This record gives sequence, structure tokens and C-alpha cells, in this order.
Amino acid sequence: MKKRIPVGYEDIKRLIDGDMYYIDKTLMIKELIDTAASVNLYTRPRRFGKTLNLSMLRRFLKRRQRRTAAKLITVIYLMI
Repeated sequence: MKKRIPVGYEDIKRLIDGDMYYIDKTLMIKELIDTAASVNLYTRPRRFGKTLNLSMLRRFLKRRQRRTAAKLITVIYLMI
């Protein structure tokens, strides 16, 4: 099956599940965490992937939050 070029997609999961082309921007997450700024401003032209990048960041942070919560629950359980 030929890969498609996504136009108008806002959710990173739909791109991955749909086997579409995507330029990996996960290093943006590392830069964001390394700067540790209280506010970050990303200005880009229209249709330049701002919402898609936020979707990627949201999914990364939610996954990280679930792992942290699972570890915390495990530690609490072991302490009891």
C-alpha cells in the first residue's frame, strides 16, 4: 500500500495508524524539556504543524504521566 501525504490531520495517532508520511519532530520534546522555561511560544505560518506538534507533546506527556503514576502506585503498594 502506498503511503499517503496527510493534509488537515491534527492527531499524531491518526497519522501513525494510517501509515502516512510524517516528519519526525520528537527532538522538539527534548528541547522543550531541556529549556525548562515557564512559557514557550511557537510561531509558525498557517498549516505548518503547530496543532500536530501539540498533539505529539500531549500524547508523550500523558504516557509519561501514566508510567509515573504506575511507578508511584507500585512503590506505595510495596511500602504497605
